[in-house]
Amino acid sequence: MAARPTWQGHLKLSLVTCPVALYTATSSASHVSFHLINPDTNNRIRMVPTDPDTGPVERSDLVKGYEVSKDEYVLFDDADFDKVKLESTRTIDINQFVDEDDIDRLYWDDPFYVVPEKGVGAEAFAVIRDAMKAAGKIAIGCLVLRGRERQIALEVRGKGLVAYSLRPHDEVRDTADYFDDIPAVKPDKDMVEIATRIIGQKESDFDPSKFTDRYDDALKDMIKAKQKGGKGLVEAPEPDDTNVVDLMAALRASLKGSAGGKAAPAKKAGTKKAAPAKKPAAKKKAA
Repeated sequence: MAARPTWQGHLKLSLVTCPVALYTATSSASHVSFHLINPDTNNRIRMVPTDPDTGPVERSDLVKGYEVSKDEYVLFDDADFDKVKLESTRTIDINQFVDEDDIDRLYWDDPFYVVPEKGVGAEAFAVIRDAMKAAGKIAIGCLVLRGRERQIALEVRGKGLVAYSLRPHDEVRDTADYFDDIPAVKPDKDMVEIATRIIGQKESDFDPSKFTDRYDDALKDMIKAKQKGGKGLVEAPEPDDTNVVDLMAALRASLKGSAGGKAAPAKKAGTKKAAPAKKPAAKKKAA
């Protein structure tokens, strides 16, 4: 396995324990990334740690500090962090099992692959894995990861386990702070019926392999164009907001388009017909 483990320790279910390693399940290696460049020299800019009194310092000589008051810090070095001994620093202790639907999707965070270390621990890992599969439950435990204790959810996947770090409750914002001010609008039944049919026509199985980051692709095209000496401009037109008067016309056109040009007539409801859609005024072309 080429990747280096993010964490190594033990997985524990009651008195059954086995050594495991966690590997980051996702990768961003293919994403376009940039460096800061001085356009006058084309040199890459280096960020040098600098003390305002003494000048540049070596990063390896620095320690971390927690500010307790203005310009007053409690200092920590690596040895201090090692002194914080929690069981979850080196052990994932499974303390409860829940149904997957019990966990709000807002709380799901980063995924990690949980792999048993080679040796006698493989059998204990298989026992825990197969017991979880038979129960059909999600295991909940705690783990110190990247300087924080995180609650994690573990689920069976193939021969291994996937651990998802869960966001703490105080990090998830209350939906009421954002949704309460949404106006209470009762949409037209005919419009809802047409929109429902559009959804039905677009129904399909989820296939993440078909998703491509078009913005990332556009950046790569621009990079190639700039390498050849061009400006590499990529422009996207701004979409027009749907006018309330044109909403029914837009829905009917969407239904016709998603059906490949064959639009079924909308069901008639006991409401008045909508007024004919007015064509938006043509926009003047910029001089």
